[in-house]
Formats: sequence, C-alpha cells, structure tokens
Amino acid sequence: MADDTGVAAEPEKQPRSVRVVLFALMVAMMLAMLDNMIVGTAMPTIVGELGGLEHLSWVVTAYTLATAASTPIWGKLGDMYGRKGAFMTSIVIFLIGSALSGMAQDMGQLIGFRAIQGLGAGGLMVGVMAIIGDLIPPRERGKYQGMMAGVMALAMIAGPLVGGTITDHWGWRWSFYINLPLGVVALIAISVVLHLPKKRVEGRIDYLGAGLLTIGITAIVLVTTWGGSEYAWGSARIMELIAIGVVALVGFVFVQTKAAAPVVPLHIFRSRNFTLMSIIGFITGFVMFGATLFLPLYQQSVQGASATNSGLLLLPMLAAMLVTSMVAGRVTTNTGRYKVFPVAGSVLMAAGLFLLSQMDTDTTRFTSGLYMAVLGAGMGCLMQITMLVAQNSVEMKDMGVASSTTTLARTLGSSFGVAIMGALFNQRVQDVMSERAGAIGSKVTEQSAQLDAASLAKLPAAAREAYQFAVSSGTHSAFLLGAIVAVVSLVAAVFVKEVPLKGAGGPKAAEGDVAGDAAGAPRAVAEAV
Repeated sequence: MADDTGVAAEPEKQPRSVRVVLFALMVAMMLAMLDNMIVGTAMPTIVGELGGLEHLSWVVTAYTLATAASTPIWGKLGDMYGRKGAFMTSIVIFLIGSALSGMAQDMGQLIGFRAIQGLGAGGLMVGVMAIIGDLIPPRERGKYQGMMAGVMALAMIAGPLVGGTITDHWGWRWSFYINLPLGVVALIAISVVLHLPKKRVEGRIDYLGAGLLTIGITAIVLVTTWGGSEYAWGSARIMELIAIGVVALVGFVFVQTKAAAPVVPLHIFRSRNFTLMSIIGFITGFVMFGATLFLPLYQQSVQGASATNSGLLLLPMLAAMLVTSMVAGRVTTNTGRYKVFPVAGSVLMAAGLFLLSQMDTDTTRFTSGLYMAVLGAGMGCLMQITMLVAQNSVEMKDMGVASSTTTLARTLGSSFGVAIMGALFNQRVQDVMSERAGAIGSKVTEQSAQLDAASLAKLPAAAREAYQFAVSSGTHSAFLLGAIVAVVSLVAAVFVKEVPLKGAGGPKAAEGDVAGDAAGAPRAVAEAV
C-alpha cells in the first residue's frame, strides 16, 4: 500500500531486497565469527613456516585487542556519519588486513596485519546489528533471530573443519585469502541494494574519550589474556595493567559527561532494560566462550573424542541454541512479549552449567550431550534477545552505540570467562595431578594444564588416568563457577521491564513495518531497499 509520497509503492520488491541485504549482512557476520576459528586450526602450520613460537599468542591477542577497542568507535561513527559508509569501510579494512596477513613473511608482520584485520572486524558485527536495527522494527526482528543464530552455530561447527581442510590442501595463507571473495560479495550487495538515508551529525568526534576507552579496553583484555599464563595474577605487570585500566575508564566516564558528541552517551544507561541487557550479555559471553573452550577439552581428554571434529562435539549445544533462538524470535514477533526468554534462558543456562559440573570420568557422551543441550537452550533464549531489547531501549539516533556497547559487553564477558574459568581449571588440574601422580604429575602439567592427544598418548597409564581425573575435576570447578555467575543473569532478568516493542502491529503489519511505517522506524528506511 502506497502512502502519499509513494514510498511503499512496490510491496513485491521490498521483501526480496531486504533478503538480499540480510544475505550480505550474514556473510559479513560469518566473516567476523569464522576468522579466529579457521586461523586457530592453521596456527601449528604457520609457526612451522614463519617461526616465532614465543609470540604465537599475539596472533590471536592482537586481533582480539583491535576488535574490542574499535567496537564502540565503529558504533559511534555509524551514528554520526551513516551506517552504510562505516560498515563498508570496516569490511574494506578487514579485507586489507586479511590480504596482508596472507602475505606475511614473518611472525612480526603477521601480528601487525592481524591487528589491522581486527580493526575492521570490530565494525562487522556492530554494523550488522545496527543496520538490522535500522531496517527491521523490533517487533519483526525476531523473525531473523534464527538466521543469525544459524550463522553463529555454522561458524562454530564449520570453522575448525574448514580451517583444517584449507590448511591441508591449499596452505595456511588461504585461511586468510578465503575472506576476500566472501567480503567482495558482501561489499557489492551492500553497495548496490542498501540505500540508507544520508546523515551527518554536527560536532567533532570525541577523540579524548575514544583514546581513554581504547586504553581501558586494551588494559582489560591484556589482564585477562596474560593473567595466570604469561604473568602471575599478583605480579607487578598485571597490577600495573589493572591500575591503568581503572584510571583510563574512570577518566573516560568523566570525559563522556563533558563531550559534545560522546563515544558512549551515558544517558543510554538510564534505561533500566539497556543496563540489564548489557549485564546479561556480559554473562552470556562469559559462559558461552568458557563452555566452548572446556567442553571439547573434556571430550577429547576424558571421553577420547577426536580433535579433528572438535566443532561437531558442540553440536548438541549449538542445535539446541539454534532451535530455541528461532522459537524465541517467532514468539516475540507474534506476541510482542519477551521477558520470559531472559528469565527462562538464565534458568536453563545455570541448570545446564550445574549439570556439566557434575561430569566425571564415567560420564557418557550421550549424557554430556544432554547437559550441553540444556545449556544451549538457555543461550538460545538469550543470544539475540539481549540485542533486541537493548536496541528497543534507545532512540534511533543511538542505535549504533547501543549495538556496539552490547557487543562490547559480550566480548569483554568472553575475555573474563576464558581467563577466570581457565585459571580455575588450570589450578585444579595441577593440584589434582600433584595429589594423584606426585612429581610425575607436576612435571606433566608444568608447562600447560591442557594436553593435546599426542602428548596424552605418550603418558604412562597411571599418569594418563590421573590426568583424565584432573581434567574432570577442572571442568567441575570451571562449570560450577559458571553456574554461580549465571545466577546473576537470572537476577538481572527478573528486573527487566516488558516495554512494548516498537512496530508492534502484529503479523499483518510486518510488510508495512519493514517498509518504514512502524513506530520508531524512520520514514527513510523505506528507501533502504
């Protein structure tokens, strides 16, 4: 139905164009999620050719640092100068970093080029979420949750398999070059089909705030990356980083109260729902990445599973996450109600983690699969709902910073989850190995509490049994901590206020909403396709 401006005169073309845009956005999302998983599989080959084993961790750390630090900046740039331009720029930077990483001649170059790649990656996920926020009213956005959850599940399953296949048949450089054709497809589709309204907000970028936030995030990520591995948690270096991070973030908050165009406008935290979604997102990241780290380790070390198909080991969790995410999206779209999902998701997440903490050396794969499915169902209720409610809690002009802040909360949560659960796991494994295998056990885990299949096979039978018991004890401690942390998510979810979703005109309003007629969606969105 056309309005008086004739904006929505072609209803048949609209959905097809939206699907093309969404396809391009999902490709970009896949790029962001696949990269570390593909590259992780190729790391042994990379070290074999380039050397620099002592700097190996920086290949991942440089990427993670650049991604986390640039995430809020990309959100603000999209709000100020237009999402399409910011998003396409982030794709270009990511592709440049990918091409340069593939051409790296030594480990130093690779680390530097990975940082460039990470700068671009920081804008990929934020750009996807913010553009969807511009195009699709919150009430209708639930329809697309399954699509986003599917991309996430596919990346986690296929990443290690694709990475291993590419490295074995084409060489490790193609683990970076593979991004180029996918990125070009996304660029062309976005350039041709997406026509968001031009915008330019008066005011200069808050460079001081951006700098302080970058320093603060960098310090936090380095603490969680180095603590317990490169440096002891109580070492002077870690204490210095904590102090730098605290001072930088306090300074950042102060600067934001004075800046004309703050990087993260503090008024968005006046919305109770937005603040609660940031907390729940942080905890979801904490739990999810901790689980994806320790579950394959447990299954390989204790249950004897093959490391080759490590992504497939997580299938029960990912399948449950996909199904519940799709159900949550459909129910939200049809009813406009959503509070039940953060509450139910937090309960299931805490229950799943508690069940996983009960695994021991006799737990069967079927039983652990059921426990993983409970955890996956909980995360499926939370993964996209947190972003949906966060975006629904702010004005359209703050859509970018809302998306980037929620994404950053999840990223920082994952860093803390891996660090804290990892420290607890490592300490428990080393203690149990000392208790059950004496000096041999201490020597086995002296360098690392996480042994690969080859190292495990070389151990004497008694030491191998002790290590399997130690791993089950370590995962017990890590998952029990995760269950306790998940209770905080439940408390936060209980206080969520069910504010009506914008564009809540029911299923019949869907086409009109996407065309830009929904409440809260700008008229110019109709021109986005």
